[in-house]
Amino acid sequence: MKKSISEMAKLSGVSVRTLHYYDEIGLLVPSEVISETGYRYYDENSLEKLQQILFYRELDFPLKEIAQIVSASDYNKEKALTRQRELLKLKRKRLDKLIGLLDANLKGDTTMSFDEFDTTEIDEAKAKYAEEVKGRWGGTDAYTQSQKKTAHYTKEDWNRINDEQEDLQKQFAECIGENPASERVQELVRRWQKHITDYYYDCTKEILSGLGQMYVLDERFTKNIDKHGKGTAKFMSEAFEVYCKKY
Repeated sequence: MKKSISEMAKLSGVSVRTLHYYDEIGLLVPSEVISETGYRYYDENSLEKLQQILFYRELDFPLKEIAQIVSASDYNKEKALTRQRELLKLKRKRLDKLIGLLDANLKGDTTMSFDEFDTTEIDEAKAKYAEEVKGRWGGTDAYTQSQKKTAHYTKEDWNRINDEQEDLQKQFAECIGENPASERVQELVRRWQKHITDYYYDCTKEILSGLGQMYVLDERFTKNIDKHGKGTAKFMSEAFEVYCKKY
């Protein structure tokens, strides 16, 4: 069930102003915007993504790094939750030390200790995590191109790009049952490849084939694409493979 921006704010505790800002920078774009009224609506996938963003904010990750992590092509929610748990445990360990120091002071211990304020361990763990993401995805030409192309996209740009993407996915869903090699379906693949190239990075046949595999292997992508019709992600993947072998 979709939620309005005010409902999203009430549920999450994130202010409407902050949600507007996340939309403006492309970190959390509403699943639907009604242009006549400007109303924003968020679906279940948006809620899940916001929760991930808040986990990273709780760990004091900069918004730029959060965007890089959650938009990485190989982002895996289960692995992310595991790593977030490890980092939060380190944060709790530091807070427990600080509480212990306060308790000692309240009992009259005037020993001047500052070790408890040290954030080195958690800072190093966070830096390592961010580097892992950049190491897998950030060093690629595709990532560099994507960063440059998307850096100055406005909210209107993102709305237009997302609308085009949604429209293409709906057209793929309408073709389920057809031969993936049909002229109509292959033209949709060509348009999808052009969409990625125009707005993100040069979508080569190798990359296109990899995207098709990711759409069916990553539940996050499958769930999002299949909202247009069950089996849409699988159908797109099959059509991509035909295209990559044929052209």
